[in-house]
Amino acid sequence: MSCQEMTVFPSPRSVLLAQFFTGLLQPEKTTRCDMGYKPMQKRYLLMVTLLLGLLPLSSFRTGAQQDATRLRVVVNLVQLNVAVTDKKGNYVTGLHPLDFAITEDSIQENIATFEEGNGPTTRLVDINADVGKNGADDSASAQGSTRMQDSVSGSSLEDPPETLSSAFAGANVFILFDTSNYMYRGFVFAQDAIADFVRSLESADKVAFYSYSRDLYRAAALTSDRSQVVRGVRTSVAGDDAALYNSLLLTVQDAGQHPGRKVIVVFSNGPDNSSMVPPEDVAELAQSAGIPIYMISTNEAQLEPVSTAVFDRMSAATGGKAYFAKSWRDEKKAFASIRDDLAHLYSFSYYPKPNPNRGWRSIKVQLVGEHLKKYHIRTRNGYRPRPNRFSTGNEPASALGSVPN
Repeated sequence: MSCQEMTVFPSPRSVLLAQFFTGLLQPEKTTRCDMGYKPMQKRYLLMVTLLLGLLPLSSFRTGAQQDATRLRVVVNLVQLNVAVTDKKGNYVTGLHPLDFAITEDSIQENIATFEEGNGPTTRLVDINADVGKNGADDSASAQGSTRMQDSVSGSSLEDPPETLSSAFAGANVFILFDTSNYMYRGFVFAQDAIADFVRSLESADKVAFYSYSRDLYRAAALTSDRSQVVRGVRTSVAGDDAALYNSLLLTVQDAGQHPGRKVIVVFSNGPDNSSMVPPEDVAELAQSAGIPIYMISTNEAQLEPVSTAVFDRMSAATGGKAYFAKSWRDEKKAFASIRDDLAHLYSFSYYPKPNPNRGWRSIKVQLVGEHLKKYHIRTRNGYRPRPNRFSTGNEPASALGSVPN
């Protein structure tokens, strides 16, 4: 038997496995010995070596498939922000889960969580939404209050990754301020109105401040520090052309990264003359993400009929509102109205029942009981499920969608 020292570089297969497990694989010194094997014995030895090399890859594939199955624990939770008002526009408070009925593509859904304003989130325990349709209108609210429990600090298997109490506490408010050349007049008054609005929000709310002209500027990231947001408002400066829909699309994408309630408040003085994105795409994305858009514009925007119609449609489709202020006093009133709206919204969610529709799904929210049908409901009217990144490919069609919050 003769032996000699040599440098061995790993085979491509070994390199692949090393990248999976360690990411490092260096050539090493080894000793090659000629054991005097015959050609047939060498062939058998080579076959055994190849078979042993296949085992780790098979085990890895099996483990990867199991891990992929475990990763696909996605909670399909649809969240709705609902405003209930009377014929005079006053908010209706004190309603309970059994006072609402939700259908998705005509499929009756069951409310999973319920919250009024910035109050505590309630997780419901097996409430039958059909109670109250059988003449028990007066006792529906009372039954609902006795068959529910407050959200707890721990989460169960049916809860989202974050606890329900933290997910729905307060609202994440994204403010988008028009600093284009349309805003040269009244720029300071608009800053004052926005700063007052930021200071007046509830302590549970978090605020982000963005400004835009041709580009989007994230002056203050989402934070509970009001002074940081006001500093971003005060340091904003006027720019050039307006790319409202481009900037609004980016703001919707940013807001969608955060759990819980999200709203976007836009202050825009006029039309969009620089965007590449159509407003219809922005509105559909906001609807699917469950983000109401509130639009505040000056009276000058009404001189542009197209912009006025777009603002009205976009806010209505997402469950928000549009305001057209004639003066800086009206601007402050508009911000105060939005603040009151956030404090009186009913926020509830549901886990969608099996639905083969992968396209646009319509949502309808109604009040249960004759004494409640006189009130008006404002919320989004549907959403489009987004593809599930963790699907293993063998799930039913109705489950292959990751529903936004």
